[in-house]
Amino acid sequence: MELSTFLIQTLNSIQYGLLLFLVAAGLTLIFGIMGVINLAHGSFYMMGSYLAFGLSPLFANTFGGGLILTLFVGLLVSILIGYLLEWLFYSYLYQRDHLQQVLMTYGLILVIEEVRSLLVGDDVHGVAIPNWLNSSIQLSEVMTYPVYRLFISGICIVLAIAMYFVLTKTKLGMMIRAGSVNREMVQSLGINIQFLYRTVFAAGVAIAAFAGMVAAPVSSVYPGMGQSVLIICFVIVVIGGIGSIRGAFVASLLIGFVDTFGKVLLPEVAGVLVYVLMAVILLFKPSGLFKAGT
Repeated sequence: MELSTFLIQTLNSIQYGLLLFLVAAGLTLIFGIMGVINLAHGSFYMMGSYLAFGLSPLFANTFGGGLILTLFVGLLVSILIGYLLEWLFYSYLYQRDHLQQVLMTYGLILVIEEVRSLLVGDDVHGVAIPNWLNSSIQLSEVMTYPVYRLFISGICIVLAIAMYFVLTKTKLGMMIRAGSVNREMVQSLGINIQFLYRTVFAAGVAIAAFAGMVAAPVSSVYPGMGQSVLIICFVIVVIGGIGSIRGAFVASLLIGFVDTFGKVLLPEVAGVLVYVLMAVILLFKPSGLFKAGT
């Protein structure tokens, strides 16, 4: 493999892994803290992509080619949707068994897909890259790398640092970490567990939707796009450790490298390499790489 090809695949691996981290971080928080198996989490990623598709033309003539305003408005909308969904549906699932959670969240997938079909149809759509990011960096005489993919990696890193700071350096983060270990004790200390759950859920939805918004220009927007992402994110949660943000970050990068280089070097078995990685790690670390709340 040539050096330039190796560099491109490395950058692709990092970008893909960081994007998966944004989706998996929300999933592991919701699963680890609230104890809810949320099969609809991939639909929030899809929702973000469709928000980018719908909002970007409205703000095309604003600062940054509409991208900044699209991300900001889409983030606010997804936070509101996440808060309402927790209040209307998920708040009734905390004391239910996992089968009921699976059935309800799977039903929510069907509802979200039907609403999407009614609003925008079933066609495949594209989202334009703003002119200021629509260029490439020359890596060799014949190979270039898109600036927008570097932008995705950069913004994902910023969000990862922000999440780490919130979870480790703030009072809210302390309550979230405590809630992931012992929710009854947190509630007995006078902390509003209902507000904590709604905050975590709304943040999880918003992060997944944000990932969908930034990914839309490179992956297109199409029905059911969240389901394949959901499967990989559950693998990440299992590898990293349920409820661990650090684990989700490390596992996402591992998956990014294994999947990307697997498709290049071993295309015949690339589809199973991710699951082989999960099996090997669980043999030595049955509960995942890191503990909940870390």
